Parts: sequence; C-alpha cells; structure tokens
Amino acid sequence: MSVGLVVVSHSARIAEGVVELAGQMAADVAIVAAGGTDDDGIGTSFDLVTAGLASADSGDGVVVLCDLGSAVLTAETALELLDDDARARVRIADAPIVEGTVAAAVAAQSGDDLDAVLRAAESASRAPAEPQHAGEPAAAAPAGPSRTLTLVNASGLHARPAADLVQLAATFDATVLVNGVDARSMLRILSLGLDRGATVTVSATGAQAQEAVDAVAALVEGGFGEA
Repeated sequence: MSVGLVVVSHSARIAEGVVELAGQMAADVAIVAAGGTDDDGIGTSFDLVTAGLASADSGDGVVVLCDLGSAVLTAETALELLDDDARARVRIADAPIVEGTVAAAVAAQSGDDLDAVLRAAESASRAPAEPQHAGEPAAAAPAGPSRTLTLVNASGLHARPAADLVQLAATFDATVLVNGVDARSMLRILSLGLDRGATVTVSATGAQAQEAVDAVAALVEGGFGEA
C-alpha cells in the first residue's frame, strides 16, 4: 500500500493528463483523476471527488491536488462529509497541480508517509535552484563519501531518470545530495536542469552513506537503464 493521490481539475482532460504523467514515475501509486463535471463539462464535481477519494485511499491516506479555487472548495466540501477516520487520512495540498502531483507521486512511490507526501507536493511552490549546464563545475560536496560523475544517458537527469534516482536514494539510511540538493526531492533534482554531459557530484552522510553513494553512482554510470 501507499499514499494515494486525487487530481481535481476543472477539465477532465487536464486531470487525466496529469495522472498519466505522474503515473509514468509512480506505477505502484493510486492516482485518480477527478476532473470536469458529471456531464463532462468544465467545472468540478462533488461526486467525482468523493469517488476519487474512496478509490485512492488504501488506508495510508490521500493527498489531493487542485487547479483553481473552486476545485479546492469542492474538495473541502467532499472532505467535510467523510467520516472522522477517513477525513483524518486526507490532506489538500497547496501546490501547483502538475509539479505538485509529480513530486507527491514520486514520494509516495518511495514509501513516504502521508505528511511527507504532502510536503513533497507543497515543495513545488518554492523557488527552484538555478539550473546547472553541462561543463559547469558541480557544487562542493560536504564531509562524507562522494563521487563525481558525468551523465551519459540521452535524457540527462530529467523526469524518469530523476524519479529513479529519488526512489533509490530513499532506500538508504543516509542523507544523499546531488550537486548540493536533496536527492529525495524530485523537484530539486529536476530544477538542476542537468543534461547529458553534465557533471554530478553525489555525496552522502549517515549510517549507509557509502552504500548510497555507490548505488547512485552505479545508476548514473549505467545510464539509468536507457539504451
């Protein structure tokens, strides 16, 4: 089981598209689209949101992502009518719908709990780091084991490879950094803007620091499994 997600949009197509995108990086997470009205119009539906909450909740809770203000109101109304136990397992994220859903999905796929998935979604509202380009020096590594590598895969450190890296980093009892940013944050990794040929410094501290650095380095050197 994992934390589930419900995507509430005024457009069914937008909700479905966001679900499709996030699902590419979180195949084991229940991500449910609740977009449009009951008659496929533009707007939101209390019934669709209520059904989405029930479908996404495996027992570990649900984070709801919304687009416009009235979508939040619809989600809040649906939440108010849940029983106390179900209501306690739902969080409505204050986050952009696309970036927030992707970040939350990767966190849920990594096994994070409800509050951590909510924090991942809401981290999308913060200013990203300046992107680093190929050939620029990587950020200085802190104390602890580190490796400096070159991205060899065609897509660099973008959506699917970034998700693979974040999920791998989450398996270790260590704080893992990539070019100075938290390797468990999907959006911070993406904000680096690292393309093929860019230099990455992987560093870690903690009980499994060396194992984490070695595993992430192997993933990078193996091109993230890309042909």
